[in-house]
Amino acid sequence: MRWTDEHCHLGDGADRWPEAAATIVEARAAGVERMITVGCDLATSRTAVAVATAHEGVWATVGLHPHDASNGLDGIADLLADPVVVAVGECGLDYHYDHSPRDVQREVFAAQIALAHEHDLALVVHTREAWADTWDILEAEGVPERTVLHCFTGGPDEARRSLDLGCHLSFSGIVTFPGAPEVREAAALCPADRLLVETDSPFLAPVPHRGRPNLPSLVPVVGAMLAVVRGADVVDVADVTWSNAERVHRLADVGKRAGG
Repeated sequence: MRWTDEHCHLGDGADRWPEAAATIVEARAAGVERMITVGCDLATSRTAVAVATAHEGVWATVGLHPHDASNGLDGIADLLADPVVVAVGECGLDYHYDHSPRDVQREVFAAQIALAHEHDLALVVHTREAWADTWDILEAEGVPERTVLHCFTGGPDEARRSLDLGCHLSFSGIVTFPGAPEVREAAALCPADRLLVETDSPFLAPVPHRGRPNLPSLVPVVGAMLAVVRGADVVDVADVTWSNAERVHRLADVGKRAGG
């Protein structure tokens, strides 16, 4: 089996994000041949681009997380032309922590949707306790054709509404948590052609690896649970999420990093 980690955070070893090179080697040994490393502000977006440039089978996203919306988008758009960049984000709304004012979050989210349209890139969305406003802004700005709701935490109702808008749903280790039956219900109903798998590493390590930093090498653990809740063969889950990630991010268009 071969897997794509739709969403992870690979750093340069200088902060809390894991050192990239060893993490990538470990992931490949576990069958995770492709990784999308994600920017959350200007500094981490630059790191994502640098890591993706340096490693085969790794691509980058560039964006401003809602926590950092108050910092503004200066410099973000300058990175979007790099050929390793396959998406805008992660961006969106987070009303749980409100680290940035909600009106600023909404404004910056809308601006990043516009960037995805302008540059014909996928959009990677973070939403927490903000479903209604997330959907409203996506509708108002026009949902990019290749939009991913990363680390999906909703239940069946949120899944159906998001799917109706044309979004893809990416499931993380949360799908393995005993206290998240609604996420498993959402994973069960998600159409195969909208399904993605991620770690969001170093966060949200799946059961039975709770209590330690998450890693892209644990994608197969998340994928195995998706297979269980969908009543599918894990090989089929690996194959369909591999194909979906390639389509959503147009990975085959970057031949030298096509991942096998």
